[in-house]
Amino acid sequence: MSTSVAKPDAPVALVYGEDDFAVKQRAKQIYQQWCDVLGGMDHEMIEATVSNSGDALKAIGRLRESLQTLPFFGSGKAIWLRDCNFLGDERAAQAKAVTETLAELAQELKDFSWDKVRLLVSAGKVDKRKVFFKTLDKLGKVESFEALSVDSRDWAVQCEFRARAAIKERGKVIPENALAELVARVGPNFRQLDSEIEKLTLYVGDRKEIVPADVAAVCLRNKLARAFALADALGDRQLTQLLRRLDEELWDLQFDKDKSEIGLLYGLISKVRAMLLLKEMVREGWVKADADYGVFQRQLKRVPADRFPAEKKFNPLAMHPFMLHRTLGQTKNYSSAELVRALDLLLRANQRLVGSALDEKLVLQQTLVQIVGTVPVRPGAARIAA
Repeated sequence: MSTSVAKPDAPVALVYGEDDFAVKQRAKQIYQQWCDVLGGMDHEMIEATVSNSGDALKAIGRLRESLQTLPFFGSGKAIWLRDCNFLGDERAAQAKAVTETLAELAQELKDFSWDKVRLLVSAGKVDKRKVFFKTLDKLGKVESFEALSVDSRDWAVQCEFRARAAIKERGKVIPENALAELVARVGPNFRQLDSEIEKLTLYVGDRKEIVPADVAAVCLRNKLARAFALADALGDRQLTQLLRRLDEELWDLQFDKDKSEIGLLYGLISKVRAMLLLKEMVREGWVKADADYGVFQRQLKRVPADRFPAEKKFNPLAMHPFMLHRTLGQTKNYSSAELVRALDLLLRANQRLVGSALDEKLVLQQTLVQIVGTVPVRPGAARIAA
């Protein structure tokens, strides 16, 4: 997520934040724009990723030299102090010599004549309390890029916007359903998103359109997407796939202290609850059961928000629209009565996991078999055991 404080024709720019990929992309864009406008061949990039205070002082020294070296032939000069890692709380930044030298540099920048000279600083962490940051903020424009996470309110929207632009730059087009699948697989990670788009571009070759099958064939599921795989298998009502996903999740529990059997169970409960609520949304006429993804997105905007709980975990509208649309398609695999029964079975499983010494894997397996143990009736077919 980007925040910007810009000043017209500012000679100085600071681009920083935990989203290092976005920081590098934006800084590169600013530097190239300045180079094009200023012309000439005297532009300079100074690497500022250091491992100790001595290297930090050397980088500052090179910056000072560059500022004092006038461009030839009356052209302009753009200077980029790139990937600076001594402006925050890093060990090198805490050295007294570095702090004092940055303060001296800040004063020099205040007194500097910026005619035809531009300074760009890109960094990760930045301490806003220090005089160097305050000076850059006063002299020029500051842009920050905070890292996205699943808790970011609009991470999906930002990723879709970024992906659509990157795909267009490569001369390709992507329909909404394929774009949504891509974002759902990658999650809130701009760097991985760009990498997957590059893979997709190479995979489709001369073909202009990227379709959902391309995304499924090439793009990896990250940790976030894999977390939905178990619930998706439940929604698809595919017992073999469901038990396989359960085994994978239980195996991962051995290496991830943040995951637990209870956590898996709550994910399944959320999935069943979402299917029930979607069935109700269809019954109310808010959404159409057979709506494609684009139509579904528009229908969601008309759903009365006050009819759902404010708490995010109980509100289906808080889900990513693509995941919600996928769940909508899965509601046909269960009747409302079966979903109510599924919630009851999951509640009993919760009680058994918490209040008994039964094997957790066995409890979960038995519960899922009971829920998915029969397949839905198809027209002209008898109901059979799974």
